[in-house]
Amino acid sequence: MNTPTDARLDLARRWLSEELRFGDFTLAPASSDASFRRYFRITRDAESLILMDAPPEREDSRPFVELAARLAAAGVTVPRVLATDLARGLLLLTDLGSTHYLAALAGGASAERLYGDALDTLLRMQTAVPTRGLPAYDERLLRLELGIFREWYLGRHLGVTLTPDQERGLAAAEDVLVAGALEQPRTFVHRDYHSRNLMLLAEGNPGVLDFQGALVGPVTYDLVSLLRDCYVAWPAEFVRETALGYGRRLEAAGAIPRTDPEVFLRWLDLAGAQRHLKAAGIFARLHHRDGKPHYLPDIPRTLGYVREVAGRQGELGGLLGVLDQVGA
Repeated sequence: MNTPTDARLDLARRWLSEELRFGDFTLAPASSDASFRRYFRITRDAESLILMDAPPEREDSRPFVELAARLAAAGVTVPRVLATDLARGLLLLTDLGSTHYLAALAGGASAERLYGDALDTLLRMQTAVPTRGLPAYDERLLRLELGIFREWYLGRHLGVTLTPDQERGLAAAEDVLVAGALEQPRTFVHRDYHSRNLMLLAEGNPGVLDFQGALVGPVTYDLVSLLRDCYVAWPAEFVRETALGYGRRLEAAGAIPRTDPEVFLRWLDLAGAQRHLKAAGIFARLHHRDGKPHYLPDIPRTLGYVREVAGRQGELGGLLGVLDQVGA
């Protein structure tokens, strides 16, 4: 076996060899994400599988296993869980390949086809996946996430201490964002539905990853994650028309009541601004705490969305003022 060496991988190799009786195989890094999980591609003969390494003191893998079953039962293409050792944080999964949407788009794949498939899958998640037992995307969590922006982007990354006037402006904007999220119809929320978590597949496209943090929350949250992606930007008119078309599909499916288009777009704006402030804070935290600087170039695009929304939604004027004053 030709494999990397570290304590967790030694443990994984023993699990594969001694308990799962794998015989000869190789392990190679497949990907990592913005958590403590790592993924390795297992190759044996012509077969390719994925090992998820999720240290149990850092990550609870049980939601991944439970939600994988729930999503698959609703017809969403997700990795199938083949074996688990939850006590040691090891999962054996089917392999959905190595081409995510972001790479496919960069390679010239049809955005119309990819996003059509992604919206079909989103509708399936929001109308067919049971939400029983899922945590609520409630006020406490919304404010906790906004605090990541304050602590890690403003405080740690920019070294900013807000003035009383800036504090009042930001707090008022946060109140608007929280209220905007809580007033929306509630559905299944993947929570990170974007181009790096969608895999291009020949059948059952897209493969959906990183769903273990799913919640019950605002109906536009995953939609804005997809259309105002932190990693790729689309023209404003495309986003607007696609969002409104999807809103009509939600109405037809009975997932939301008949909703004025401008109300739906306002929901989209506010959910997006909350998400993008959180994301900017997370990108800064990944750099300063976790030694992962490669997300920093995505911050300008991410905060660019916030600026657009704050310029459009007058209630967020205080937020736009803070961003201008601190140079964000």
